Amino acid sequence: MNKQIILLITILCLFNTEIFAQKNNDRSIQVDYNKVKGQLNTMFKECIGAGRANEGLRADWQQQLALAKKDCDFKYIRFHGLLVDDMGVYGVNDKGEPQYNFQYIDVLFDYILEIGMKPFVEIGFMPSSLASGKETIFWWRDNVSPPNDYDRWQELITNLVTHFTQRYSEEEVKTWYFEVWNEPNLSGFWAGTQEEYFKLYEYTAKAVKSVNPEYRVGGPATAGNAWIEETIQFTDDNKSPIDFISTHSYGVKHGYLDEFGTSGTILSKDEWSVSGDVIGVRSKMDSLQKQHLELHYTEWSASYTPADPIHDSYHEASYIIQKMKQIGNAANSMSYWTFTDIFEEAGPRYTPFHGGFGLLNYQGIKKPAYFAYQFMNKLADIELENSDDKSWATKDKSGNFQLLLWDFTNTHPGDTELNQTYYAQELPSEDKGNVTIQLENIPKGTYELQVFKVGYKTNDAYTMYINMAKPNQLTSEQVKTLKEEANGAPMLSETINVTSNGVFNRTLNINENDVFFLNLKKI
Repeated sequence: MNKQIILLITILCLFNTEIFAQKNNDRSIQVDYNKVKGQLNTMFKECIGAGRANEGLRADWQQQLALAKKDCDFKYIRFHGLLVDDMGVYGVNDKGEPQYNFQYIDVLFDYILEIGMKPFVEIGFMPSSLASGKETIFWWRDNVSPPNDYDRWQELITNLVTHFTQRYSEEEVKTWYFEVWNEPNLSGFWAGTQEEYFKLYEYTAKAVKSVNPEYRVGGPATAGNAWIEETIQFTDDNKSPIDFISTHSYGVKHGYLDEFGTSGTILSKDEWSVSGDVIGVRSKMDSLQKQHLELHYTEWSASYTPADPIHDSYHEASYIIQKMKQIGNAANSMSYWTFTDIFEEAGPRYTPFHGGFGLLNYQGIKKPAYFAYQFMNKLADIELENSDDKSWATKDKSGNFQLLLWDFTNTHPGDTELNQTYYAQELPSEDKGNVTIQLENIPKGTYELQVFKVGYKTNDAYTMYINMAKPNQLTSEQVKTLKEEANGAPMLSETINVTSNGVFNRTLNINENDVFFLNLKKI
């Protein structure tokens, strides 16, 4: 064979290899309707976060929580500031005797229970009349010092938990969680030492269990997965009661606390940021023979600052779902921080989109992140076997089928740019090819197919806000327009017939960080 022919064959082989590789970028999702993996793990909607208790007395906060409950079906809610002075819980009379007042808490907890949710009770912070120091954090001046009298602290918690029992019943309170403090490993949140935190934990846990030994108490509620081994060691050595471990994780590089949202953040390029933390902590707990302890991440998000535009961006939707899929069964709950931008750690914010933590902004406009939770909530109870790592396939007992699929692409440029500039601009998404869906052995019949989507310029209120030139204040007409843009309506609805071969096929074009939800409802 001459050299020219050999060269031509080589070129053709390289050309065909390139075409084949390009085709292989397309995804194929094949699911057999009859191959069941098991019960779907719904830890992603077990708990949701909120700023502080007093904000929960606002009408707009309550309206937004009711909406999030309806669409996303969150089970528990956790927030700071249950015991701070603006809740009027604790004081002393002119004789120096303790006085208790739970009326504000009653209003809040009554509402939470009324809409079908439960409190994940974060016990903190310190009433000023019981504080040993003057250290505070946040715009609302939360005191973070240890108690000046641990016995009086224990009496306060005993009286509070007794009040819950009398008002809501033992059986109800047995379903709650009591978490001791928030992020005591950070000096901003705890002015004491680790030893003093463990003393606080011991007095608090004994108070909760003194009312009913079946009530659930835990901690250490630390930032960055800290103090897990130390907490287990302390409770083992002192025979202190503990029912769960709680901690926090965020997906940005460096730091844990940015009270005023001014430090700047960079999204981690680590594929297993957040999810790797969760899996690692669960593994550590199991290695310490603590398989019986539940693990709750009572705060998590892409970023720990209330001024990070990734929270508003369409990128956050696929980020959320990707992390939940990676975590799997490692955690009992992953409480996204937070459901609403009605959040005043740094005081009221001045613009309708400011990088706030919420799934909803001040005006109740649904961010892309909201639809991540709404779509996950649309999944049915029975998970099907599926080898694609960026999709979930489920079915219900009525013969309906659901598929949630997404692309996750971390487009952040890395250390050269902060989130605060990168995600604050319009970011068009690149084409990622096609996804071919094949569902086999589906029961014969007529179905309504609905396809929902969130991504760039689809249920993407923030990009539309950018295109409005980012007005500092929204008119009622602009709010209406943005809500219509992000109304969650299906992008496609049609009737299909499944014949006797029981196969359903569909091909979708997918861009970076698109999320699709397909629902086949039997008619």
